[in-house]
Amino acid sequence: MSDMAVAGTTSAEASGTGWPGTGTSGRVTSVTGTSGTGTTGAGQAVPLRLPAVFVPAPLPREGRIVLWDPEGETPDGPAAPTPPAPGAPPVRTTLTVVRPHGATARPRTAPALSLPLDVALPHLVRARHDPAAHPATACWGAAALHALRLTARGRLLPGLTATGHDAWRAGPLDPDDLAHLRAIAAALPPEGHAVPLPGPGPLRLPQPEALLRAFLDAVADTLPRTPAAPHTAGRPFAHRAPQHLPAAHDWAAEVAAGMDAGVRISLRLDLSAHDLFDADPAGGADDTEPARRAGAAIVQVHSLADPTLVADAAALWAGEADMAFGPRARVDAALAVRRAARVWPPLDRLGEQDVPDVLALSEPEVSDLLSVAATRLAAAGVAVHWPRDLAHDLTATAVVRPAPGAATDGTGFFESEELLRFRWQLALGGDPLTEAEMDTLAEAHRPVVRLRDRWVLVDPALVRRARKRDLGLLDPVDALSVALTGTAEVDGETVEAVPVGALAALRDRITAGVRPAEPPPGLRATLRDYQLRGLAWLDLMTSLGLGGCLADDMGLGKTVTLIALHLKRDHRAPTLVVCPASLLGNWQREITRFAPGVPVRRFHGPHRTLDGLEGGFVLTTYGTMRSAAPLLAGRPWGMVVADEAQHVKNPHSATAKALRTIPAPARVALTGTPVENNLSELWALLDWTTPGLLGPLTSFRARHARAVENGEDDQAVERLARLVRPFLLRRRKSDPGIVPELPPKTETDHPVPLTREQAALYEAVVRESLLAIETADGIARRGLVLKLLTSLKQICDHPALYLKDGTHPDGGDRLAARSGKLALLDELLDTVLAEDGSALVFTQYVGMARLISAHLTARAVPVDLLHGGTPVPERERMVDRFQDGATPVLVLSLKAAGTGLNLTRAGHVVHFDRWWNPAVEEQATDRAYRIGQTQPVQVHRLITEGTVEDRIAEMLEAKRALAEAVLGSGESALTELSDRELSDLVSLRRGA
Repeated sequence: MSDMAVAGTTSAEASGTGWPGTGTSGRVTSVTGTSGTGTTGAGQAVPLRLPAVFVPAPLPREGRIVLWDPEGETPDGPAAPTPPAPGAPPVRTTLTVVRPHGATARPRTAPALSLPLDVALPHLVRARHDPAAHPATACWGAAALHALRLTARGRLLPGLTATGHDAWRAGPLDPDDLAHLRAIAAALPPEGHAVPLPGPGPLRLPQPEALLRAFLDAVADTLPRTPAAPHTAGRPFAHRAPQHLPAAHDWAAEVAAGMDAGVRISLRLDLSAHDLFDADPAGGADDTEPARRAGAAIVQVHSLADPTLVADAAALWAGEADMAFGPRARVDAALAVRRAARVWPPLDRLGEQDVPDVLALSEPEVSDLLSVAATRLAAAGVAVHWPRDLAHDLTATAVVRPAPGAATDGTGFFESEELLRFRWQLALGGDPLTEAEMDTLAEAHRPVVRLRDRWVLVDPALVRRARKRDLGLLDPVDALSVALTGTAEVDGETVEAVPVGALAALRDRITAGVRPAEPPPGLRATLRDYQLRGLAWLDLMTSLGLGGCLADDMGLGKTVTLIALHLKRDHRAPTLVVCPASLLGNWQREITRFAPGVPVRRFHGPHRTLDGLEGGFVLTTYGTMRSAAPLLAGRPWGMVVADEAQHVKNPHSATAKALRTIPAPARVALTGTPVENNLSELWALLDWTTPGLLGPLTSFRARHARAVENGEDDQAVERLARLVRPFLLRRRKSDPGIVPELPPKTETDHPVPLTREQAALYEAVVRESLLAIETADGIARRGLVLKLLTSLKQICDHPALYLKDGTHPDGGDRLAARSGKLALLDELLDTVLAEDGSALVFTQYVGMARLISAHLTARAVPVDLLHGGTPVPERERMVDRFQDGATPVLVLSLKAAGTGLNLTRAGHVVHFDRWWNPAVEEQATDRAYRIGQTQPVQVHRLITEGTVEDRIAEMLEAKRALAEAVLGSGESALTELSDRELSDLVSLRRGA
């Protein structure tokens, strides 16, 4: 070591000053797994509570970390550490250390454990946070982490040892690296460097900083030499065995000089000379001449010892900085320039000058610095400083610009046959450049350009955009999509895009909030505040010719809002309402109630006709619309409304295709569930209300839906939200402005045990089905899984539903005894009827609905059954009887009656079985929990314990939290489960 400390009364290390008492009797044979110990790969205990020292070796990678026992002593042991073989595993040994002895210090031998560096490093790093680790060991842990970080940053330099063998060294070290090294050295306790240096004379210890520097070199020489590094035996700087390289002495001396130098260099660019872009210094007149001068790089010298000390190379060579930098500074700076020239060859010209102070730069060289050379130089420790007054804020934005005088309302905008210009607009400091200024930029062949009386640093990519400004033409719908999302795809890259002119005005109109509208004359209803805002929004969107989707929760009054919209618009042309058959009567009653005097006609049934039609409403079903689409398309409509629009969520269905053939200046979709299964359903709704808005379905799925559904890109969610938000108004019953309007709702899950018969059937079906599923694959396997799930759910409802043996029960009590759910339903209804209440009972199986209805009839409970096969007139009579209180219990099949009906008489809603999509269940609940309801609503969900229903209920709770983003695909998703996952899902839990 070059720096020594002489032991004696003048040395704190040797005199004993500062030696802490250990107060332990630690031994190398500590117990593995306890605090303060670690374990090597061979199971050897590493006692971290003992102090560690680093023992260097002539070949740096053969240095060792030795943990020694301060309380142990081997009086007759050797006077020096027992050297293990290079690369050997941890070994027991002895170590000569310096210990306090009265007022002085003396060497003595202590038992120790010696570890090679590759084994010691992970234990040292762990010791930093081990409260039982010795302070010296923790300090060496900090040094190990510092060494690892230097290696990870590539701070490794090849060189030779004093004997001419290959060795890596850590470097070059920047000022922060050196400061950190010195901080660790200052904190290193005496035990961490208490090994005496060899040689005659006074007892000496290594200086902590010098020992730490040797440790960094040893780690640097160890880590690159992995078994995979050498391609052939004996390869220098890769193989662990030493390689003698005497011929590389001069090269190694230069590398070492650079690493041990006390200075580093940087380049300060000067682009402000008066003749910067004057005539070619070589006499040429061509602006693109390579020799044309574009500026100069001024060499600056920085002191590593004092980072605040900086001088130009010219001042250093003039002798003006000798006192500050020292006599070696010029040699070190010249070597630093030579090393930098290996990274960037133009610096070679500095070596030809008497003083390497200023390098004249050509335009290509400045461009090279601007692009990649500055980054390479920075990685080599040479910073490049651009002039402070050089403008860096030249930007390019894709701009969509309509033709002058374009309409700012949606109708005129979208009816225009003129395409919109899509082009690059460059700006300096946010201020757009003129066409002439962009022309100047496009013609530039220099990395800096004079614009607006200032020098501007120009990215070559921006010059290319100035040269090719036009990006093509966009049709109005694509332009609006760009305006709303603020992004566009250009050459496969997503770039920022902004609308200007009439397009920006249109975007602002449809994205700005709306104030509540005034109710129209002729409306016999008091609209709530949120309904008036919905009316104003629909009026804005339809007047702009854009259409929209009103996606309020079920029961929030979408029907009356649409009736108000019809009255507010110019309703000389009739409004066509397409809805499920079960809602025809509801629409007719609501129109008659809220807009008396407005003509209403049903276009449904065998005697339907459109003869003599003038204004008002025409009501038809999806089925009728599909078969009579040509007739309906031949009539002028003022507005077309799709109620329960999820019926056309499949854009490829015949119903959706037929609906698209009916022209109208305004289209409105009404639905409480704009997304039930995937985002393609949202595309289908909005592509009908505003055709072309979301582009083709394939590109919509590629750009938006797939990333959102897979959770791959948070920005994709926000981008899609910005695009669809103006066209879809979504309000929930839980919203602060709506919840006070509704009575409270209580939801209760009722766990129900299986009967003995149900449990036996359940286990038999699971056992037989899983055996068949294990031997099937593909479509056949998926079919078997779906069949299994259906069978289990039917068994959970009632054995008779699965066995098909109880449609006509011979006794109510006997039927209830076979199903825990049916028995609980009897209890619930007994309570409801005793309180003179009414209840809705939903089931997804028509067979179960018939069983329940027959069972309640046998018990003399007044009940009606509504399912998909119920004729429309009879449905309406059933609804009237229930609302009037004549029938207190209404049993409904979920698909046929889960939407559209107004059944506010019910204070109780019973879900006899669980649907796979929570949104569908909520729609069914909303038959009772809706505007107009005045009593609290209690929702009861019957769930058989320990069954697939139980586990599906858990999944639905997790799914409900994600319902507003993307809902899963229900039962079909379960068909992709592995055999083991499927077995876990359906197997009966005995604890139940």
